[in-house]
Amino acid sequence: MASGVLLFAACLAFGGNLVSGDRSFSIDYKNNCFLKDGKPFQYISGSIHYSRIPSYYWKDRLMKMYMAGLNAIQVYVPWNYHETTQGVQNFTGDRDLEHFLDLANQTGLLVILRPGPYICAEWEMGGLPAWLLQKQNIILRSDDTDYLQAVSNWLAILLPKMKPWLYINGGNIITVQVENEYGSYYACDYNYMRHLQTLFRFFLGADTVLFTTDGNTDREMMCGTLEGMYATVDFGIETNISEAFERQRRFEPKGPLVNSEFYTGWLDHWGDQHALVNAQKVSRLLGQMLTMGASVNMYMFEGGSNFGYWNGADHDTRYRAVVTSYDYDAPLSEAGDPTEKLLAIRDVIKLFREIPSGPMPPATPKFAYGYVSLKKVGSISSLLSILSPLSPVKSQHPLSFEEIKQFYGYVLYRTKLPRDLPQPTPLISPLNGVHDRAYVSVNGVYQGLLERDTALVMNVSGQQGDTLDILVENMGRVNFGSQINDYKGILSDLFLGKDILMDWLIYPLDIDGAITAGWPQADAEKSFTPLQKETSVGPVFYSGTLQPNGLSWDTFLKLSDWTKGQVWINGINLGRYWPARGPQQTLYVPGPLLSTTQPNNITVLELEGAPAHLRVLFMDRPQLDSPAGKS
Repeated sequence: MASGVLLFAACLAFGGNLVSGDRSFSIDYKNNCFLKDGKPFQYISGSIHYSRIPSYYWKDRLMKMYMAGLNAIQVYVPWNYHETTQGVQNFTGDRDLEHFLDLANQTGLLVILRPGPYICAEWEMGGLPAWLLQKQNIILRSDDTDYLQAVSNWLAILLPKMKPWLYINGGNIITVQVENEYGSYYACDYNYMRHLQTLFRFFLGADTVLFTTDGNTDREMMCGTLEGMYATVDFGIETNISEAFERQRRFEPKGPLVNSEFYTGWLDHWGDQHALVNAQKVSRLLGQMLTMGASVNMYMFEGGSNFGYWNGADHDTRYRAVVTSYDYDAPLSEAGDPTEKLLAIRDVIKLFREIPSGPMPPATPKFAYGYVSLKKVGSISSLLSILSPLSPVKSQHPLSFEEIKQFYGYVLYRTKLPRDLPQPTPLISPLNGVHDRAYVSVNGVYQGLLERDTALVMNVSGQQGDTLDILVENMGRVNFGSQINDYKGILSDLFLGKDILMDWLIYPLDIDGAITAGWPQADAEKSFTPLQKETSVGPVFYSGTLQPNGLSWDTFLKLSDWTKGQVWINGINLGRYWPARGPQQTLYVPGPLLSTTQPNNITVLELEGAPAHLRVLFMDRPQLDSPAGKS
């Protein structure tokens, strides 16, 4: 460690004699440091994801990061967030990346940009758009011709937008990452990385500092690094700092020490315990790295929320979806509130740079709006004319979400029972082909579910010709590892006893479109025709209103005794709830979503079974851990 201190001291001594000229940002390989305007520079940065925070709150979060003593932020650009439909890009509203960069610039924060094209980030498919999977055998993150063409088209749009924001061009972007943790991917395709390097150089210029980030192993560093892009490492509190930086030195013998992702917390999957990382350990190791002269980015500094369908998933031994909250046990909470961890980190930063004077901006106000009673709207099976207004897709065999261009959310598969089934008969997914959960009904009566990797068989009964409905939920595509080409839906034939089920009607469900257009509240007077024996179990919609009280403060929605589903407020998809699986028990509701003068519409899709009380509760604090006795 002492040698690191001496190296940085040498860098400071060297830089002190320089006269700052035009804006510049570069790497001083002789003195092992960054140079900003010709002077040595050490960044102390935190990760923030604009895609996980309502744009209304961007300024608030950035100001808190600035007041904590950071001089930079690190930002991912999720390709699929901006190009959900191939060839159609969206950079408006909550997707206005340049507005976010401008706010950071106004706040006094430099930017470390991570534009992908792959980002991981525990985000749906690691930021890659699902429409890439329309080519069945595409090899993602490789020199596959179709993949490279799509990447080139996207970067030809994104990178020219970013060029004016480079620090050397008068903006605040000091470094740009190429790809992300590529050494963790099986392909190890240097042709792909060279192609990306060429694109980034072409659009951003020869003077831009390009870098890579990889995990702290030789294999990851070997496959993830490329000459001409500065190699950095990432690691958390359980790592030996000296050994990690020695590994960086083997691949990057000269230049600044950089930990591009120093983990302040960790993510949660459904069924996990809520992750907590000790604040004292974080602050102690941060101090040690800064003492060595290293530049450090803390991942995350604020996580935010996986609104809508944007959560990712992992698949090691089995499929595990990431929860809706991306709180990450970060220094700023999911709602952007300062924590004890933030104050401990600020106390460390004070020892290394002058931090802004003045108080830390306070937590945003919260309000417990109380209970709201909901009413049943109807089952999905009875609402297809509203939720899937176009004719269903007819197919002898099931088709995937990607094949029918329904990339997110839910699809209903319908067929007929081929014969009388007086006794419970196994419905089987023999090739583990249900991705990710399937809710099974016969003539509108819920029978049970199939779940990827977990429940591949269930029993049904009925008569020949009865309607068999299978609602399939995309729980989020794998965001890391070799299985990111994660197709959704029913991916192989289902067996009913010895019969292969055939002749499907496949209904892509535009639930979000219907709700955004005002349903179900706008259609409250319209009746629907229920299927025979419809009950309140299985996939059913409920709605209600939170009456305005003049406040639009942040709140947290708790669905006690509800099982699993999705929630919308005023047309905005808050994400998934699953209190029975946990650990997350509340959904964050940003205050700006709420009206102070009009009734606030609440729509709930409960997939398995609602409680008799049909109430939801708005609280003034989150609950991200399962209560005692739940797992």
